Amino acid sequence: MLAQWSEWLGDRLIPAKTMDRTLVERQLGLILDVLAALIGPLRREAKPIWAQVAGHYGRIAAARGLAAGEVVEEMQYLRELLIRYLAPAIAAFRPRQGMALLLRLNRLVDKGVAMAVVGYTDALVTSMLPGSQSDSSDDTDGVDEETVRMELDEFAEKLLAITGHHANTH
Repeated sequence: MLAQWSEWLGDRLIPAKTMDRTLVERQLGLILDVLAALIGPLRREAKPIWAQVAGHYGRIAAARGLAAGEVVEEMQYLRELLIRYLAPAIAAFRPRQGMALLLRLNRLVDKGVAMAVVGYTDALVTSMLPGSQSDSSDDTDGVDEETVRMELDEFAEKLLAITGHHANTH
């Protein structure tokens, strides 16, 4: 699923000057892992991580130079992938169970879209404030790849503490 999502996003994954494609793909893998935790028995424990990871995704999307609508569109690709990949399994459930799972997944993606937009907006507002990292003499996009890597590691550690499984972070 990660490979398909990455392929659908295509050239959008590389506009940030300080962030390579593999780091963005690592973030996509973490999103998928958190979603997996959200449909399991530990969903209540994983909800705060979902909000944090989705908000982070929005902040990184802003650094990648995406428009707000593109952030939403990328999360909609995730929704489509989930439906395509999980349709056979959902169809095997009793209709009521399948519908409940499908509705839960859609609510989770909706929450992720909202949090990604919040993160995106926060990043834009922060970049406009006096004293922010976006100095006119600076030719980078204000995002340190090592900082992003450490943030993703932190999210992965939180997920590990809850689920006992390592996140898909390459």
